[in-house]
Amino acid sequence: MSQPPPTSAFAPTPDPLTPDRDITHAHFQPGDTVVVLKGISGGELWGDAMRVVAPSWHTPTDEDGWRLRDSTGGTQSYVTGHPRYLVHLSRRCPDCLIYLRAMEDALLLRYADRNELIDCGWYTITALNQLLHIADIQGSR
Repeated sequence: MSQPPPTSAFAPTPDPLTPDRDITHAHFQPGDTVVVLKGISGGELWGDAMRVVAPSWHTPTDEDGWRLRDSTGGTQSYVTGHPRYLVHLSRRCPDCLIYLRAMEDALLLRYADRNELIDCGWYTITALNQLLHIADIQGSR
């Protein structure tokens, strides 16, 4: 699930699961390695891998979130994300595996004939350096 090179083709695609995912703040701990799924590449899901650093209020959703560190750096090497956006990489927990499988089932067949990186356009970064899902921007939560 490592991130492919940035040769992305933008293809807005509905996210059928993340907006309704029920994962609590306590599901993740400082030191966990997580991924924020962002799309498909070469028949696999891909996203940004990050390390959970510390609790941090997620202002856009007005809920407990996590401060995340992107070890590759960049302009936003630290962001705050809501727990429902995250999937464990550092351990194989049942909740994250079920979510991952459901995302694969929902998306991989749709793009089975395409090999390029497809960014599904689900996330943005706010002015407060907060990772925000498009469903939360639209006020669905």
